[in-house]
Amino acid sequence: MAVRDILLYPDPVLKTVCTPVDALDASIDALVQDLIDTMLAAGHSVGVAAPQIGSSRRVVVVDVSKSKLGRDNNHGLLVMINPGILEREGQETMREGCMSVPDYTGNVTRAESVVVQFLDRAGRELVIRASGFEAVAIQHELDHLDGLLFLDRVSSLKTDVFRRKAC
Repeated sequence: MAVRDILLYPDPVLKTVCTPVDALDASIDALVQDLIDTMLAAGHSVGVAAPQIGSSRRVVVVDVSKSKLGRDNNHGLLVMINPGILEREGQETMREGCMSVPDYTGNVTRAESVVVQFLDRAGRELVIRASGFEAVAIQHELDHLDGLLFLDRVSSLKTDVFRRKAC
């Protein structure tokens, strides 16, 4: 469909709690395809959430299969509509970045594994267990649906947020 522009912090759409998808229709399918196209076009991205492209619907896509941190333990491309975390286990701290906060990264502590329930693109209800980098990526994208950025999860903006080095 289309590669969409990524909204940047502090765009107010990024702080909006998204509304659930009531029915899968052509507009949701187009949104899903735009999310996939936008994630793939970024090259380095492992996920994108609907608010990042200006939609306040509860839809994300995640794919860590091409990342060195996630390629050995993943579910491939996940299209998650109305996702919710059912269980969290363990904790780990990882450096996170975000296309909506392109100049910074931050140390964020999240669950080491999660059980997530969602609808896939065909409307099937799925429940998966994800761990490691994939679990972190899922939690990061689901935070977007609740108006949260990784900046909201760091312990200290002074000690846990870092400016990216210029390439």
